[in-house]
Amino acid sequence: MSTPVAEAIDTTVPARPAPRTARPPRRRTSVRQAIENGLTLAWRSVMQLKHSPEKLMDVTLMPIVFLVLFLYVFGGVVSGSTNAYLEILLPGLFAQMAMFAAMGLGTALCEDIHKGVFDRFRSLPIGRSSPLIGAVLGDTARFLTVMVVLTGFGSALGFRFHTNVLAVLAAFGLAYLFYLAVCWISVLIGLVAPSPETVQGIAFIFIMPLVFGSSILLPSTQTMPGWLQAWVKVNPVTSLADAVRGLTVGGPVGSHAMYALAWAAGIVLVAFPLAMRMYRRRV
Repeated sequence: MSTPVAEAIDTTVPARPAPRTARPPRRRTSVRQAIENGLTLAWRSVMQLKHSPEKLMDVTLMPIVFLVLFLYVFGGVVSGSTNAYLEILLPGLFAQMAMFAAMGLGTALCEDIHKGVFDRFRSLPIGRSSPLIGAVLGDTARFLTVMVVLTGFGSALGFRFHTNVLAVLAAFGLAYLFYLAVCWISVLIGLVAPSPETVQGIAFIFIMPLVFGSSILLPSTQTMPGWLQAWVKVNPVTSLADAVRGLTVGGPVGSHAMYALAWAAGIVLVAFPLAMRMYRRRV
């Protein structure tokens, strides 16, 4: 005989557990999509230069100032004439400007972070690395301006290439690849610096020993002290300058080019992961 309690147990429908709120799946961006997003943001940077051409003023005037200043100050002392020194100086300036032109990227990046531009990028369905890749590729227009200005103004002063077209293009390509590598150091400085005003100061501390402690202005290091000669030999900017010089006016190329490319690859392998880590922390 069933009791009221038993009947209550038999007829009661067991309570169902409350459904869990499903979490939205995390969006993963493929390498191809990240590159495509980076190219889109790079085009954004190029369009900014189109509407604000004054941003190219430094990379337009700086090569001319350096070329004229170094040529007519050191030309007679180093090579006996400005015409002879021009063939030594101009290829070296491609290496120098690869360093200087890249540093402007860090300042622009730091300014965008302070303005909240990268906060907007985070809200978009794009890869985490896309904003940095876009900034680096978009800054290419600055270095292309440098190469055009140096080649055009140098030719007007009397510079002539002594190699074939392929060798000259290889020289430009080598300088460009090294420039892209140094851009990641500039990106890292822009992410570490507390304000845009401090980026240039930090960058010049890094750049000056590399640029002026090299064979950019003086291909022969015999008159330098022993400790400085040792630094010049291991300096990657020296290898870049010597390789560009060999590809444009003649001379040894192979070991210098390989050393410069090895340094460029090493810089990217170290600076890119560090920049991504700082980017996640900063924005």
